[in-house]
Amino acid sequence: MCGIVGGICKNNITPLLLEGLKRLEYRGYDSAGVVVLDKDNQLSRARSVGKVANLEQNIRDQKTLIDGTIGIAHTRWATHGEPSSRNAHPHICNQNISVVHNGIIENFLELKSEQLAQGYNFTSDTDTEVIAHAIDKALETSDTLLKATQKAITTFKGAYGVGVISPKHPGHIIAARSGSPLVIGISSKGHFIASDQMALLNTTKEFIFLEEGDIADITLESVTIYDINGNHVNREIKTSKLKSGQVSKGDYAHFMLKEIFEQPQAIQDTLESRITKDAVLSSAFGHKAEAIFKNTKHIQIIACGTSYNAGLVAKYWLEDIAKIPTHIEVASEYRYRDPIILDNTLFVTISQSGETADTLEALKAVKKRSKGKCIHTLTICNSAESSLTRESELTFLTHAGPEIGVASTKAFTTQLVSLALLSVAVGRCHKQVSKQQEAKIVEGLNRLPGLITKTLEQEDQIIELAKTFKNKYNAIFLGRGCMHAIAMEGALKLKEISYIHAEAYPAGELKHGPIALIDKDTPVIAIAPNDALLDKLKANLQEVKSRGSEMIVFEDEAAKVEPMKGMTIVPTTTNLGRITAPIIFTIPLQLLSYHVALIKGTDVDQPRNLAKSVTVE
Repeated sequence: MCGIVGGICKNNITPLLLEGLKRLEYRGYDSAGVVVLDKDNQLSRARSVGKVANLEQNIRDQKTLIDGTIGIAHTRWATHGEPSSRNAHPHICNQNISVVHNGIIENFLELKSEQLAQGYNFTSDTDTEVIAHAIDKALETSDTLLKATQKAITTFKGAYGVGVISPKHPGHIIAARSGSPLVIGISSKGHFIASDQMALLNTTKEFIFLEEGDIADITLESVTIYDINGNHVNREIKTSKLKSGQVSKGDYAHFMLKEIFEQPQAIQDTLESRITKDAVLSSAFGHKAEAIFKNTKHIQIIACGTSYNAGLVAKYWLEDIAKIPTHIEVASEYRYRDPIILDNTLFVTISQSGETADTLEALKAVKKRSKGKCIHTLTICNSAESSLTRESELTFLTHAGPEIGVASTKAFTTQLVSLALLSVAVGRCHKQVSKQQEAKIVEGLNRLPGLITKTLEQEDQIIELAKTFKNKYNAIFLGRGCMHAIAMEGALKLKEISYIHAEAYPAGELKHGPIALIDKDTPVIAIAPNDALLDKLKANLQEVKSRGSEMIVFEDEAAKVEPMKGMTIVPTTTNLGRITAPIIFTIPLQLLSYHVALIKGTDVDQPRNLAKSVTVE
């Protein structure tokens, strides 16, 4: 999603802004720009479509150097207006105001109409330009940039993270946050803003995380923060535990491949201090978790994308292991309907970033609607300082580390591990999981890092399979039980990074329509664990093969799927349980998607039209 970097320092800030934009490239974007107050106190700007490297070249080509000690920069993911230089941020109004903005101003058409009547000219198709004009107008009756911004934002409806600078107030940057994250970096070199602490890790490890409705007046010497009611507040300075080197590809060609191979360590880190030799620690979910779990009668999971697929697997586990009725819904749908909220429901939100807009808004809606009821909230995410963690009563942090590739890999598998721990903890509280069962599941979880390492050794075989997709444009994934959710995740990965149209179906649904799609040009990828539904799946595979499809079957070695012409069987591992199997079968599907994307020549880490963190609707 869109990225913001800004700051005020003692030296030329342009190199720092460009470096910060590069560190935000993983979020996904289509254009980038930078503006600084130059030595003549003029707004000096450069904007380009495409990569930050294009912006750097643009700056080198400009006759006037973009140098200054105060500036703001942005990577844009188009929401209003096509990807183009004219729509790229920063936007400037009358050479008085420049802004960068994440989010969506929902009433921008109304504001634009008013501003046109006031005589303002629009040079872009974006909603952001109304912010610049609104602050410029407010500056006519305000003696500070802070007051002008405070006045202007009262007219906005929607979500925004905003950075503002002005030649009329050259020593100040204003940062405002409502529904879109912003952090302030504290350093001896100066003070900085960013939408993600990752952008500033080479400059500082000290951060202030703005809360909902906060607005900050930032100078070289000070940071002054006001809350949503205009009251001066102090926000804690936190030291980030992230390391700058964690965002390097190292010896890998792409972040995605690096993150696939980081999964054994990520899962080990997620399990650390959450389990004993034979038990799950409920306290890992919060000191009140055990009491909340004991009173939980229903579970509602809310998530989007890959996190939604993780939630689908968890539904099977929670009902099978904990015997708790569990429902799951896409957050973007849940937040806009009027669901029946039952007493003693645990609402579980899942998000890699903790900033997914629809999931966050769905959680807020639940909290409003459930007043007077016994409702509790838990978030599972990968970011300790995210909005979801602040909004939730209980928090479980996956320890996946930074995930840069847009297509989620280690975030997904660590989410599954976290949900497995939740299933056991809730089941034990309801006396549905015996000590023996719990010890067996914990033993299986401890085996996961080694099992994944072994599964990754199949990469060479998967590279050969990927070559058969060079001229394919459609694919079907099949699974039964919770493997249907893993098939959905496999299809999502393939379509995300290779642009092959891929769909996933429960294998038992083939005869209800999807079998009409099967022919020699549509490969079918099936997941065959050694479970109670194996015989049913084998019958489904016979049906597919009889229609002439090329097939790939990832099987448990004990499943012994009968080889047929045009079928490639990939023994994945063996002796897997209901918890470990979905996680292990995810790995070869990730590798397959990655290597197909290489063959197709797509941008693996930053696929077209996609963003890492979907922080707007």
